[in-house]
Amino acid sequence: MENLLTFPYAGVLFNTLTVIIGSLLGLSFKKNVPARLTDAVMCGLGLCTIYIGISGAISAGSDAQANPVMPIIAIALGVLVGTLLDIDGRLVRLGNLVEEKFTDNKGADSGAPKGRIAEGFVSACLLFCVGSMTIVGGINAGVSGDNTLYFTKGVLDFVSATALSVSFGMGVLLSAAFVLVFQGGLVLAATLIEPLLTTHMISEMNCVGSLLIVVIGLNLMGITKIKVADYLPAILAALLLAVVM
Repeated sequence: MENLLTFPYAGVLFNTLTVIIGSLLGLSFKKNVPARLTDAVMCGLGLCTIYIGISGAISAGSDAQANPVMPIIAIALGVLVGTLLDIDGRLVRLGNLVEEKFTDNKGADSGAPKGRIAEGFVSACLLFCVGSMTIVGGINAGVSGDNTLYFTKGVLDFVSATALSVSFGMGVLLSAAFVLVFQGGLVLAATLIEPLLTTHMISEMNCVGSLLIVVIGLNLMGITKIKVADYLPAILAALLLAVVM
């Protein structure tokens, strides 16, 4: 049992499973939940997401070596690269492609009005795969086989997947595949670059990732419509800047 818990990809598999189960649970409740309750749940989920992001950013910023200018430069460079690569557009097109597979000729689908599957897929992918818990969890799992953070994150994502799928439908369930590939790739990358990582590098990545989590929360609450996916290269930019500086 102990060997299973320390298997580097155990946390990734657990997290993927919780997203699937939570999504199925939310889909089963969907038809019985009034729209006003769905909106209220989404607003509450967005508020909690903002809290998690702010807490993560403050925690990362408390690092003695933290440079307040670093996140600014990383985000500026990251969004420039992300916009040029049109990462958000690619994710949306992937979501639309998935939606076409689940939409009949009349425009109805199994879990959400037309257009909501793609939106739910993109929103869920970002929520489940951006932030300090994802980054540190992947590094811990790849370097030492410690899956504690991913097990904890799996429980949180179960609640989030249930709430999101009530509003967005099937798109949230399909994001489980993205969670498996993204987090699995992160664990694999951590095993390869482990000798080069320092606490300072991880803190800088966490700070930028946490700021992106705040933006995701604002989007969930309907306050903003920022293309968060275009900002994802900022996390890698923070790592490279930490190495250089």
